[in-house]
Amino acid sequence: MTSPADAPLPSRLPRPDGEREALERAWRAPNGWRLLSAVNNTHIGVFYIATAMLFFVLAGILGLVMRAQLAVPGNDLVDPGTYNQIFTMHGTVMMFLFAVPIVEAVAVYLLPGMLGARDLPFPRLSAYAFWAYAIGGLAFFCTLFFGEAPDGGWFMYPPLTSKEFSPGRGADWWLLGIGFIEISAIAGAIELIIGILFTRAPGMTLMRMPVFAWAMLVSALMIVFAFPAVIAATTLLELERAFDWPFFIAQRGGDPLLWQHLFWFFGHPEVYIIFLPAAGMVSMMVATLAATPLVAYRGVVAALAGVGIVSFALWAHHMFTAGLGSVPMMIVSAASFLVAIPSGMQVFAWIATFWRGRVRFDTPTLFLLGFHFIFVLGGLTGVMVAVLPFDWQAHDSYFIVAHLHYVLIGGMVFPLFAGLYYWAPVFKGHRLSERCGRWVFGLMFVGFNLSFFPMHLSGMLGMPRRIYTYPSDLGWNGLNLLSSIGAFVFAMGVLLFFVDAARTLRRPSRDHGDPWKAGTLEWLPQRDYGVRSIPQVDARDPLWVRPTLAQEVEAGAHWLPGTAFGGRETLVTSAVDAQPRHLLRLPGDGWLPFVAAAGTAGFFLLLTAGWVATAFLCGLLAIAAILAWLWGSDQPPPASTVQVAEGVHLPVGAIGRASHSWWAVIVLIVVDMTIFASFVFAHLHVSMAAEICPPPGAALPSAVWPLGSSLLLLTATILMWGATRGVGAAQRGLRLRVALAFACVACAFALDLAGHLRGDLDPTAQAWSATVGALLAYQGFHVAVLLLMGGYLLLRSWSGRLRPDARATLDNTALMFFCVAAQGLIAATIVQVAPRWVA
Repeated sequence: MTSPADAPLPSRLPRPDGEREALERAWRAPNGWRLLSAVNNTHIGVFYIATAMLFFVLAGILGLVMRAQLAVPGNDLVDPGTYNQIFTMHGTVMMFLFAVPIVEAVAVYLLPGMLGARDLPFPRLSAYAFWAYAIGGLAFFCTLFFGEAPDGGWFMYPPLTSKEFSPGRGADWWLLGIGFIEISAIAGAIELIIGILFTRAPGMTLMRMPVFAWAMLVSALMIVFAFPAVIAATTLLELERAFDWPFFIAQRGGDPLLWQHLFWFFGHPEVYIIFLPAAGMVSMMVATLAATPLVAYRGVVAALAGVGIVSFALWAHHMFTAGLGSVPMMIVSAASFLVAIPSGMQVFAWIATFWRGRVRFDTPTLFLLGFHFIFVLGGLTGVMVAVLPFDWQAHDSYFIVAHLHYVLIGGMVFPLFAGLYYWAPVFKGHRLSERCGRWVFGLMFVGFNLSFFPMHLSGMLGMPRRIYTYPSDLGWNGLNLLSSIGAFVFAMGVLLFFVDAARTLRRPSRDHGDPWKAGTLEWLPQRDYGVRSIPQVDARDPLWVRPTLAQEVEAGAHWLPGTAFGGRETLVTSAVDAQPRHLLRLPGDGWLPFVAAAGTAGFFLLLTAGWVATAFLCGLLAIAAILAWLWGSDQPPPASTVQVAEGVHLPVGAIGRASHSWWAVIVLIVVDMTIFASFVFAHLHVSMAAEICPPPGAALPSAVWPLGSSLLLLTATILMWGATRGVGAAQRGLRLRVALAFACVACAFALDLAGHLRGDLDPTAQAWSATVGALLAYQGFHVAVLLLMGGYLLLRSWSGRLRPDARATLDNTALMFFCVAAQGLIAATIVQVAPRWVA
């Protein structure tokens, strides 16, 4: 077998047409309503973008209702309760159902083409993430029509959202609905991280990767570390509302600021999770529209990473008025200034690229110039609110509303619309109307600034956020009327865009022909299977460096010009230097991801509605669908090696650390451990806030119980490690070790639970006991999941499907097993040591 590292370049000889026909058969999309069962990126990406844009329109309509209410003083268009629901849903839909999903949607659609891959490595996971988001998001939005919508703001601060002050189900809809929508976002992030690192075209080293891929990699990694905090926060608040566990009730030792810490540890990085992909799109469009390589490519990549890292130091940026103390506030203030440096580096790189090249003033260019103006202004006001005395004056005023929209709409929506005009030909080969596009830009740019710039002034004049009306003698009348007129002008621009898009999409498909003369791989001829052959990449802008590359790829003269086994396949390459490693067989279309997503959405939504039995049936349906799709995924390859180019053979599939699924579980474990760390933080926060720890009425279990539990967990870890070394030997011995390991984990949890119950643990008594109960509940949830995974693993062993060349189920289960054991050991130690440490 030829070593991939020493392999010659693929043959440039034309390939037979039969290979193209085989590709078309393997990747042919289902017809009619069965198209909903499609899983490849060319369809899921389009569904994703369309759904996210639908939520953009719905949230925009809510914004127009708000502006109509505030256009004149003393208006009674909507009552205060309805207005509270509207502004809560407007912010929630924009942030959770539009902003993050749209950047993931664009990535799902474009990244495989940019990377030269046939598809992302987990097509079913992409489909599951989309359908969970779409079904759950639409159901959540419909609560507005039944008087069940949340009304506590998109940030849901307790105690306003506690059961005492929000007795209805609106807050529960927000907590459970948003919680699982975030799970969907995390699933998409895992898919993107593994896809970017392991499915790039051969030769596309990290420093040859498109900037958008870099931006999505940084953004997806930020999702992995930021979103678990809000999942933990929503879980704690829902436990408080449902079971009276007082995490945030000050009278029983809780702290409302705990919610703010957890929420903003997610919320402020989320601003950059939204901005960085948009910045990546800008970097790619600027280079093409200026017809010159991006200035300071390495500097831009470093700036993306720098923004991602620094953003996690900014969570208390929104808490300057919360009384945190002078030292923490000064540190966060300094970080707020610091993050402007890498952001500014990117802006200067874009300006330099435009300056060096020959700029074409097409519609995408206009949107990019508008983005520069608006985002820089939003960045300047961001620096202003980083100044503590100014923030104390402007906090919760309309100045902050203006700043937020200048950063988010300027920093994401304008680049998005530039991208929609720029990449529209990739979809069906047609550009959107240039004449309409100029009108769209003009209406959106003028309308946006007319709407939001006056809010700076009204905020400085003292207009607070989240008021539904105001008296006429405060000097805000004219400013609010201008803002309302501007909002409707902006909406006219958006409406004209959709009219133009609908007209263009009705035209028949054709080859796009690279209308912008771009240099990146997504402008190669694309089909449902992506490119005809996966290109060998030798530069950052391969189409500029090698003008004949499109013809070579279309002729099948590069890697994997057909289908080796008659199904869907792509190449897996090394993470750093993109050397070919093995052939990855991809799953075909099917209904299982749709069913699993519908079951997941049904579980959370019906549980919120109080239909407990039906909710658990939906949960079981989701689990069954996921197990069914996993059952067929871990199969031995049809052959050990396969030819992927002239004289080059690669292994089919991989095991252990060479497997993409192994790394996906590693990322999942990082997510899981971050949620666990958020619960640990809650416990330590409450412990440090208590005058006495444990507080009166709470007691630590005897050290005998956690010691016994820890010994069982260590024994289980040794047994499971031994099981991973036993594949290929007697399966009976492997099954015995696996069964004993899982039994030890279950017994360890039983000891922990018994120890706390003997200590009269009552999570409703005070917050300290509630946080202990939360740690126990999280461990119990993991033990239940592990037992399910263990049963599944044993079933595969009994059926003969666990083999040395098909062992991903064992390896991935073992990884999760070690994670759960580590959590049990850490939790037991923290609960025992924290009171003594605090004392």
